[in-house]
Amino acid sequence: MNTALSTKIISTDALTQDAEIFEYSKAADPISSGATPRIPVKQFSPELYAHGATHIVALDLSRELKTDYPVTGPGVLASFVRIKAGESIATSADATSEFFYVIRGNGYTETDEGAIEWSEGDIFALPGIGATHYAEADAAFYMVDDSPLLAYLGVEKSKSRFQPTLYTHAMIMTELEKAKNDPNAGKRSRVSVLLANKNFDQTLTITHTLWSMFGIVPPGTRQLPHRHQSVALDFAVEAKPGVYTLIGPELNADGSIKDAIRVDWVKGAAFVTPAGYWHEHVNESGADAYVMPIQDAGLHSYLRTLDIQFYLED
Repeated sequence: MNTALSTKIISTDALTQDAEIFEYSKAADPISSGATPRIPVKQFSPELYAHGATHIVALDLSRELKTDYPVTGPGVLASFVRIKAGESIATSADATSEFFYVIRGNGYTETDEGAIEWSEGDIFALPGIGATHYAEADAAFYMVDDSPLLAYLGVEKSKSRFQPTLYTHAMIMTELEKAKNDPNAGKRSRVSVLLANKNFDQTLTITHTLWSMFGIVPPGTRQLPHRHQSVALDFAVEAKPGVYTLIGPELNADGSIKDAIRVDWVKGAAFVTPAGYWHEHVNESGADAYVMPIQDAGLHSYLRTLDIQFYLED
């Protein structure tokens, strides 16, 4: 023992009590072994926010993902928020990024940075700051934040990476209409727009951790399968019966998804598409369908781990 040390020496037994060593092949793929739980395909009904008192309901998969904090994906948490007309509710997530989509209603949100007015179809992003949301008419939000990422890392936010940012419904639909009418739209995998922030010019995403798309699936169309390593928390903005998503880990030789799980879209419902799974959207209804996925792809893009792949027909 080095008697020159002035601090208390931790015993070897104490230092090694949590240490483990595995033979490589037994620990190299913890998902296949079951040590890391697989992310389930899960749908959450709009009935969760349709009625009742002003409240927040987390779309929580912590039991399935074996965490002691609420999660919808390993690094993201989605929630539905209902605010009755004339009432308010506060949010203060331990997060660096918060996403709000106004499902219905109108009102305003007060923050230390100032107030944000919003109405149906608007989207706004907050950098993990306290906010109080006031509804002038019966209102509902789809809310996503990165609080599970911070909980996993055991850290707290130290500074804001961006200012509160608003994307109005009119802005979004104007750009989506341009994408829809582009002569090359029919050659693209998706007819969609991506929401971005000028502060994140490397990832082209809405925040440094979150990614947001707003897309249309025209009637009678099939969007070919693609996959990525980010979890998608999809929200069905508008859909008639006959619109659905097929999800699965493998493709057949003809580009169809092997043993696909079918998720039928319900207007106002949310569903989880697991990381790494192939998925395609199909519209067999007679009307346009709109979808809005939120992903942790801002983080994956910066880490160079997104690994997005598209199936292309010959």
